[in-house]
Amino acid sequence: MRRLILLWLSGLLWFAPVRSHPQCLDFKPPFQPLQELQFCAMYKHFGCCDFARDQELMKKFYRIMDNFDYYGYANCAGYVQDLLCQECSPYAAHLFDAEDPSTPLRSIPGLCPDYCSTFYSKCRSTIPLLSDNPRLSQLEKDRTRLCQYLELEDSDYCFPHVLSNEALNKNLGRVTADTDGCLQLCLEEVANGLKNPLAMVHANDGTHRFFIAEQVGLVWVYLPNKSKLEKPFLNITKAVLTSPWEGDERGFLGLAFHPRFKYNGKLYVYYSVEVGFDERIRISEFRISAADMNVVDHTSERVILEIDEPASNHNGGQLLFADDGYLYIFTGDGGMAGDPFGKFGNAQNKSALLGKALRIDVDDNERGPLYRIPPDNPFVHERDARPEVYAYGVRNMWRCSVDRGDPLTKEGKGRIFCGDVGQNKYEEIDLVEKGRNYGWRAKEGFSCYDKKLCANSSLDDVLPIYAYPHKMGKSVTGGYIYRGCEYPNLNGMYIFGDFMSGRLMSLKENRNTHRWDYNEICMGLGRTCAFPGLINNYYPYVISFGEDEAGELYFLSTEVPSATSPTGVVYKIVDPSRRAPPGKCHYTPLPVQVKSKLVAFKPKETLIGFEMPTKQPPLSETDEFGAKPTESPHETTKDWIQELLDILRLEEEDIMGKTTPFPTTEPTTTTTTTTTATPRHSRKGRRKKVNPRAVLESTPILIPDVPITRSRFWSRL
Repeated sequence: MRRLILLWLSGLLWFAPVRSHPQCLDFKPPFQPLQELQFCAMYKHFGCCDFARDQELMKKFYRIMDNFDYYGYANCAGYVQDLLCQECSPYAAHLFDAEDPSTPLRSIPGLCPDYCSTFYSKCRSTIPLLSDNPRLSQLEKDRTRLCQYLELEDSDYCFPHVLSNEALNKNLGRVTADTDGCLQLCLEEVANGLKNPLAMVHANDGTHRFFIAEQVGLVWVYLPNKSKLEKPFLNITKAVLTSPWEGDERGFLGLAFHPRFKYNGKLYVYYSVEVGFDERIRISEFRISAADMNVVDHTSERVILEIDEPASNHNGGQLLFADDGYLYIFTGDGGMAGDPFGKFGNAQNKSALLGKALRIDVDDNERGPLYRIPPDNPFVHERDARPEVYAYGVRNMWRCSVDRGDPLTKEGKGRIFCGDVGQNKYEEIDLVEKGRNYGWRAKEGFSCYDKKLCANSSLDDVLPIYAYPHKMGKSVTGGYIYRGCEYPNLNGMYIFGDFMSGRLMSLKENRNTHRWDYNEICMGLGRTCAFPGLINNYYPYVISFGEDEAGELYFLSTEVPSATSPTGVVYKIVDPSRRAPPGKCHYTPLPVQVKSKLVAFKPKETLIGFEMPTKQPPLSETDEFGAKPTESPHETTKDWIQELLDILRLEEEDIMGKTTPFPTTEPTTTTTTTTTATPRHSRKGRRKKVNPRAVLESTPILIPDVPITRSRFWSRL
């Protein structure tokens, strides 16, 4: 029996098609109780009661049965126990009509006609003891009308047939999936009105605040109750280089709190700047204000590192502290298409800081150097290599995360996952490790990009754990391994997305093969997400993912991908099929001294009914160059930049009667007011301009019949 129980419990982690909608009387999913129920034993492994509630129902049972003699007890005890225990059913909300707020809550669960008829014959005298509903008292003498009153509109859920309904029970407690195997999850809106929100982080200081950064250079503080502080945590909009163009990669790109922030008040930011006519990425250190724990001391900025950017795209942007306490910096390859810088490109050049994962030590930097090199960095003793380099062969990693490890075994703890944006064929997820070469520009995904580099025997590159073709999406957004408490079924699942397609996806490691199994994520159909506060739709441009201090998972998306459009929303990911037992995930945040006005959260979306969820995009039959998805990429990707320049030259020859060589001068531009997001594969990076910097007033190029805009951090080129 014990073995069967363990097998059943392990089945809770499987995925299978389902049409059921388990829900408790508190409008939340059912759970596996921490302690097996004794009285309502039919739900001892999975349901809506914990051990304390089970004991309360048992006491109520004995109070009712004290009114009966031996024969009454023998006849009715089973019925009374059955009816009381339906509060513990995984479908309690259906049995008691609680899922419909417009109808009153039943005091006796919905009964199947045959069961009701037998119950009436033997034990109708228990009805006044089970319910104080006067309507039931009026119907007590009429079996037909009473049983009609106790019927459910949806007979699939009536007791006791619900217990034997195979469709409702064979997948109970598992992550639900549709007929195509797409996992059905739900969302909870937690913040909105944001301008390209591209980072959500916590300070790990016990306050459970979360901090949301906008591309323009603003960072906001949110309290655990979702209220927002009116005064920004950080405002460096005057220093940040960006524009309102849909697709501009430059801006405020990353934020990380020091592991000992609670004690030293240090945080680090990653943003674009213009120094003279040069564009750079800057990594700076700030300290918290001594007067306000919710505001940065803006005078405390110390520039830790600056790196020249040869083009305006592929700026990287991820900052994080790993378990070793060091600061990791993920840079892009410098932009343009195909990493054209030098013989091997920036990414394969260990003497360049671009196209890398960097690791530095920022502790004890009050005096002396602003950062030190960790002694075990892999290339500290290699001639001409930059000692900051931790890993290389990176194109433009957009969003990385550190695995917290399994809550019980700590398996996987400390692993670093990144999404690396591809060129023309593939997007990839990488497991970043010390000294590794991730292939770019020799490889893109699992395939060769540059034939000569790919054939180089010294490449010694590491393949991604997963790569997907552009029929699925054209700009990966790296996510997190779920290690939160609230949704046990998601534990160990790496959840990520794609900016261009809006697709949400998941990977889970097979412990036997060590391969990563793929499952698509869809929004719940029908009443799957019909819980108060949950929704099943989201804005399509998935910019980033975030994790709160408790380990719960979120993603950030927007309707209009512009740094000036306040359409960004933050969503919490919710599993509607199973939650943690009550009390297990309780935490008490440390108090926050608030000196700013609080802005209460108002969701844009409300409780859904049967509204259509956000649909996963269909798979395209060909990629942007007309190749079938099953074909291998070309040995060297077509020079799209050169084609674009040829078009520009032809236009200028027609207009000006001469040819403008590249890159000595900038092509003639025509302004446009278009606000439609341009498909990313048609956006290309350009070399730096020689005109004064343009912050929030620049306009995209418009070539007749070939509209393009500058690419952004999620862009392909």
